[in-house]
Amino acid sequence: MKIIQNLTYLLVLFFIITSCQNLLDEESISIQTTDSYYKTPDGFEDLVKSNYPLLRDIHQARNLVLQGTDLFTSGSWIESDRGSKGSPLNVFDVRYNSTMGDLGGLWSLLYRQISRSNTVISRQDRVIGMDENLKQVRVAEAKFLRAFAFFYLVQQWGDVPMPLEEVTVPSREVIKVSSADIYSQIIGDLEECIAILPDKDQTDYGRATKGAAQFLLARVYLTRGWNFNGVLGGSASDFNKAVTLADAVIDRYPMAEKYSDLFPKHSENPLQQYSGDQNDKNDEIVFAVQYSDDVNTFGSDPTVNGTPGNDYHSIFGGDTENTPGAIGRTNDYNRHQNHFITTPATYRLFDPDLDSRYHHNFVDAQYALSKVDNFKPDPGKPDIVINIQKGDTVLYFRPWNDPADPAEKGLDAGGSKKYAVINNSEIGILDQTAYHKQYITPLMWKFWQPDIPYGDGEGTFDFALFRSAEAYLIAAEAILKGGAAGKLGSAEAYYNKVVDRALGSNQGSEPMKAKNPADLVSLETESYRSSGNLTIDMILDERARELMGEYVRWYDLKRTGKLVERTSAMNPWTSRIGEMTDKHYLRPIPQQEIDRSIPTIAQNQGY
Repeated sequence: MKIIQNLTYLLVLFFIITSCQNLLDEESISIQTTDSYYKTPDGFEDLVKSNYPLLRDIHQARNLVLQGTDLFTSGSWIESDRGSKGSPLNVFDVRYNSTMGDLGGLWSLLYRQISRSNTVISRQDRVIGMDENLKQVRVAEAKFLRAFAFFYLVQQWGDVPMPLEEVTVPSREVIKVSSADIYSQIIGDLEECIAILPDKDQTDYGRATKGAAQFLLARVYLTRGWNFNGVLGGSASDFNKAVTLADAVIDRYPMAEKYSDLFPKHSENPLQQYSGDQNDKNDEIVFAVQYSDDVNTFGSDPTVNGTPGNDYHSIFGGDTENTPGAIGRTNDYNRHQNHFITTPATYRLFDPDLDSRYHHNFVDAQYALSKVDNFKPDPGKPDIVINIQKGDTVLYFRPWNDPADPAEKGLDAGGSKKYAVINNSEIGILDQTAYHKQYITPLMWKFWQPDIPYGDGEGTFDFALFRSAEAYLIAAEAILKGGAAGKLGSAEAYYNKVVDRALGSNQGSEPMKAKNPADLVSLETESYRSSGNLTIDMILDERARELMGEYVRWYDLKRTGKLVERTSAMNPWTSRIGEMTDKHYLRPIPQQEIDRSIPTIAQNQGY
């Protein structure tokens, strides 16, 4: 019996062990690696798609494009009287050097974009089973994005490395390539893209198209035609090509009826906000950074950029949380950080009465979001007490061309108004009063989007990079520089088309800007509708009015050779204590790149 019992135990144990072994054995149905996955049509599609999210990070690394220009500055410029030195990007002092984080940040993002694009281009021949025509379209998309990144790099830094293949082996060798050769590569890539990419509509909205490639190539030819320092390989024929390409874009992408149609619809009074669909797919927009209501698609890499969505609504100055009737952090005005403060001279480029862009871009008035009883507008006169009702005006910024005299100022300044009245010449320098708890600037809320949660990066509206209004201005500039007349004729015809759209029902009137924007007191004016008197400065003024904040300003000033002149005149930090010189037309190579390269990459001249 014991023998039988032992045999039974052994048999049971054998079956248990055998069953467990079979249970734990894993049969590998598919062992996926990047090498094997990217060979499949689905894998290759995903590889191409991975190129687009980096556009979000690149275009939120905007300090090197908006700061240190005539349109935007940072902080209150009278802080220099209180010990603050201001941002080195506006002051250009000894702190402006190769160790600045903004340099390494943008440099790294652009080369990450190039690396991803090169991976697509290098692996195209390994893809199995994909329609050849579709594959060539996807490769052209990658070449477009690579050209875009190289275009930013060569404008910022001049001669830079130009890797064109996927990097598979670690190397510290870094070789600079001449700016002329980089422009040739960009042009070759974009010409190939134009021949391959679909006309206007891709299967997925937001992909690169023929129109986007034509637009970018128009910008490239315009820039090369100026031939910075004679090293870009440019010639007069580049301006002719820029006009032809701009015309092609204009043919396909009609301008919107109204400037405000291109951006989130909003009211200056947050208590009367627009509610409804926010259309960010206007026919004028050629190419844009895509955002979405789906939080799962927000951001591309939180370790690099913690911003989950579009944050352009929150970065342009102003302060609504420290005014009477404010109720803390709400989405009524949302958050407005003083990262980019519009220079006082910029307001003087607009006609506040005729130009519709002025009232879309800037907040003239701020309103109380709650009632305030027994408010004392002047601490020095405690007997003066007023009651503020919800919706009452608490701050009013007078148009630059209609400054308030002393009697029209607020009670805090000895006037009669029950709200603070601030003239253009006082923006950014007034000390705090009962109406505002720090130096005060208007909101620049061109990109402000209502009905989104309070915060920096909760916006979902797409950020336009190319739109046909700029194509008109590209054509105008190219013709002015000697290019042949385009389909509309003269440079003035293209330029006035954009001005007239901004005038709307005021077309036929003469919009007036300050004759000298940098003189904040003078009321002398001149028309900015061209009648045979078009100049490069007029085009730069119009690009400022039409494209302010749209990631182009530094490139505009660099291309036209007006960077030092206009920034030194209009940027308060630069004009007061700045040390800007011609060397600042190129950025210093980031120190991190110099340190890790063998042989050491050469620094740009003057740094």
